[in-house]
Amino acid sequence: MDYLITSLQNPKVKDVVKLRDRKTRDQKGLFLIEGYRELTRFVESGREVETLFYCPELFLGSNENKLIDQCKSALQLQCTKEVFEKISYRDRPDGLIAVAPQMRLSLRDLKMKENPFILVAESIEKPGNLGTILRSCDAAGVDAVIVCDPTTDIHNPNVVRSSVGALFTVPVIEVGSAETLQFLKQNKISIAAATPHAKIEFTKANFKIPLAIAVGTEQYGLTENWMKGADINVRIPMFGVADSLNVASATTLLLYEVVRQRT
Repeated sequence: MDYLITSLQNPKVKDVVKLRDRKTRDQKGLFLIEGYRELTRFVESGREVETLFYCPELFLGSNENKLIDQCKSALQLQCTKEVFEKISYRDRPDGLIAVAPQMRLSLRDLKMKENPFILVAESIEKPGNLGTILRSCDAAGVDAVIVCDPTTDIHNPNVVRSSVGALFTVPVIEVGSAETLQFLKQNKISIAAATPHAKIEFTKANFKIPLAIAVGTEQYGLTENWMKGADINVRIPMFGVADSLNVASATTLLLYEVVRQRT
């Protein structure tokens, strides 16, 4: 049953704010989904919301009520504008925040296609970069994203936000590098490691084969384990002063080279 939250001291308000912290998220097995597009994609993926906070005064369109109706199994809590702005982590909230169970997939959950196309992201540090990578993976039709040895968890609110809900449209697995390397080798999936030091330009490599593109941390790139485990090293040409691209930008270029070669 719906009811209106008017107090900033309401325990449910305090509980939802605490979910911005990774430790609390992991302890409770919950995470936040804020925004109309993000929540729409979560619901369309067939998953269920546990609690829904909403504020009609902040709605940007006319479709929010339909989306709220789709969350019938959730505890629905209407908030005043002041309360909603307290629980929101956005500068311009649009009146929808959901609390949902975390998504936990393993490599065993992957359904391998005949010619798989996978993205491996090792220890990406910035939530915005990880979210942007997920968005690019969705656009490029990647079969799965494997986040190895994560320093930023996929349930970080800024990952959800910067992915614009793509976190819910592509299978995403968090797992260690050793297990991932073993999985790729067992399934005969070639690994293409992106590094500025490679001799082969990324447009010259064969990306039509079963493939996993591997990208590494913003500052140091891929670790030695991935460089040694790779079947091919590729580079993106650089003609300016900068010696590397933003990891999300580089990933997008690599993904679309795969698309170009396969279409």
